[in-house]
Amino acid sequence: MTEPHQDEVLEWLEEDEHVAETDIQAWPILVVDDDEAVHAATRLALHGITIQHRKLELTHASSAAEARALLETQRHFAVILLDVVMESGQAGLELVGDIRKQYGMTECRIILRTGQPGYAPEIAVFNEYDINDYRTKSELTRTRLITAITSALRSYDQIRTIAENRRGLELIVNAVADLMEKHALTQFAEGVLTQMTSLLKLPLDGIVCAQRGSPLNNEDDRLYIVGAAGRLAHLITSPVEALHEPQIEDAICRCMTQQAHLFEAETTTLFLRGGNQEAAVYLHTGSALSEQDRQLVEVFAANISACFGNVKQVEMLNYVAYHDALTRLANRSCFILWLDIASRENRPGEVVCLVDLDHFADVNDGLGHDVGNALLVAVADRLEEHLGSSCRLARAGADIFGLLGPEALLNPANLERIFSQPFAVGEHHLPVSITSGYCRMLEGGESGFTLLKRANIALNRAKKHYHENHEYFMADMEDNTRWRLEVIRHLRHDFQLKKLQVWYQPQIDLGSNRIVGMEALLRWPGESGFIQPPSVFIPLAEYSGLIVEIGEWVLAEAADAWRSLQDLNGAPQRVAVNVSMPQFRNRLLIDRIADILGSHRLPPTALELEITESIAMDEPKVVISALGALKELGVRISIDDFGTGFSSLGQLRALPINCLKIDQSFVREIADGRGGMYAETIVALAAKLGLTTIAEGVETTEQAGFLRGLGCDEAQGYLYAKPMPLPAFREWLQQRNNPAR
Repeated sequence: MTEPHQDEVLEWLEEDEHVAETDIQAWPILVVDDDEAVHAATRLALHGITIQHRKLELTHASSAAEARALLETQRHFAVILLDVVMESGQAGLELVGDIRKQYGMTECRIILRTGQPGYAPEIAVFNEYDINDYRTKSELTRTRLITAITSALRSYDQIRTIAENRRGLELIVNAVADLMEKHALTQFAEGVLTQMTSLLKLPLDGIVCAQRGSPLNNEDDRLYIVGAAGRLAHLITSPVEALHEPQIEDAICRCMTQQAHLFEAETTTLFLRGGNQEAAVYLHTGSALSEQDRQLVEVFAANISACFGNVKQVEMLNYVAYHDALTRLANRSCFILWLDIASRENRPGEVVCLVDLDHFADVNDGLGHDVGNALLVAVADRLEEHLGSSCRLARAGADIFGLLGPEALLNPANLERIFSQPFAVGEHHLPVSITSGYCRMLEGGESGFTLLKRANIALNRAKKHYHENHEYFMADMEDNTRWRLEVIRHLRHDFQLKKLQVWYQPQIDLGSNRIVGMEALLRWPGESGFIQPPSVFIPLAEYSGLIVEIGEWVLAEAADAWRSLQDLNGAPQRVAVNVSMPQFRNRLLIDRIADILGSHRLPPTALELEITESIAMDEPKVVISALGALKELGVRISIDDFGTGFSSLGQLRALPINCLKIDQSFVREIADGRGGMYAETIVALAAKLGLTTIAEGVETTEQAGFLRGLGCDEAQGYLYAKPMPLPAFREWLQQRNNPAR
């Protein structure tokens, strides 16, 4: 039998086909929409249409306010076509509330329409306000509009008829409201069976609710049991043929084939259709239903058909919302819900674990995203195989898996064992190493998000280890994280309020004792000393990315400071400014430096940029490219803290630099009587490479003399002056040039 097209208009066969249309009052329908084009399209679509031998009488309102004014005097409408979004995003839904509560129009059927699917009402709204149908304007074609109105009018007519002579109406409405709250198909089916037996006063035994298609496979066209009661309850999710009861199977199959209710001598089988979903409810009534009971059952079926489609949609949306489309595992949102539940249930023996696949980006870059995705699926399958029966599994991030379960299973040794064998991915056999972070659930009471955050803190700590690939969360980790975030927040606030300052320390030529330069040093002063030392807040500024903005500001301040000193005798020839790795990663670095040089009238040769040895070696391609461009501008480049990193001679020769800066730890050795071997080596190396040298942290004349003897070119340190604000630096410079004053 050919299945009718879903857009085909439903035609209701009436007992009396010869009733004169002129003798019957038209169906009153209210259309509420703020778009005149929608009103015009509705008039055109419904022109000349008759339903159950009655014409349609349309009344129009262009806003929720206009509709309210109309309803103050007219409340006889059978159907209301209502736009969800009008004066505001919730105007339509607020009007629905007034229709049901303020105006008491409980029998009127409401069909919601919207041109903005993002404002779709939630299931709770359908439940509270007894909404008959909901469609987007784009999908509500003429045939679908007529079908929706036909269904709504039939429902309205039957509710009106039964309301006059049947006390069961209240039970029907309550039943539908209860079913609207069901979010899973099996719960919905169970509710249908319970309500039907209550409605017809039947025993809750031997009744079946079946749907076309497997709950686990939408392409399967067989009939499956989604609800059953009493002696048949154990067959839920089984095919209908598993009943081994030919009478039930035959009734369900005939009902689905004919797509109609079957009212027979001892049985009743109801046909449900919601959207593209079909189902049948079989009941053994023992005798034929009375006319009143039949009407009651038909109204019940008409109402729960809408519920059925909604529940199927909600079930699908819930699956999409809480599952990862690639691996079919739960996603991060679902994992957090599991953690919430586990915490409330207080499971001290369990542990939260995050597993990160090491170097997964290399797989994507080297073999392609298809192989990368296949690897993720293979990892998910293996975790399911080894842990799925005892643990909760989720894909919590791009290449991070979340695990929840007994610590006896979720521990570093067992996870290493699970990942010890390579993964077969197509033609590849890929070995995978992992890094993991753990958070024990000791006392409970924490939110799922907090537990996930703590496991993530442990994972990040583990990634920084060179010898261990796992870490367990400890309370001081969170305390430290909270402290870091608070310092960053405070730093950002004070920077915006211009509370940070740039101080300056002179650089001295060891041969002539003249000032040759000054270094710009960032300081964070407070009312009682420094809020944080540079060794603390500068790394945090780099971590947060704030250093890019701060760095540009320091450079501009230093340029202005250098220019303001040029009217003095012995003014510094250059100013040195530190540059961090986040600044080098900023593709606008070169342009910004060039702009500052021009706008602040700082000659390029007067600017020296200092980078640490570790930065130079961290991303050499990025750094070398930037340094080359800067040197072409005429800017001087020096390596700060030289000797504390791990650069090779080959790497050093590739850098376009002018100067090596000897770290103060090597200068300090001179005072300790260890001879300054490292300082001597650096000076000799610089001479071979044609670079100048400057020693930092020089505090004694002994250190200065020793360095001078080695051939070191310049020095800075407390022996000459501490870092100081610009006014103090200017005063110091004047006194140095005029010691008698």
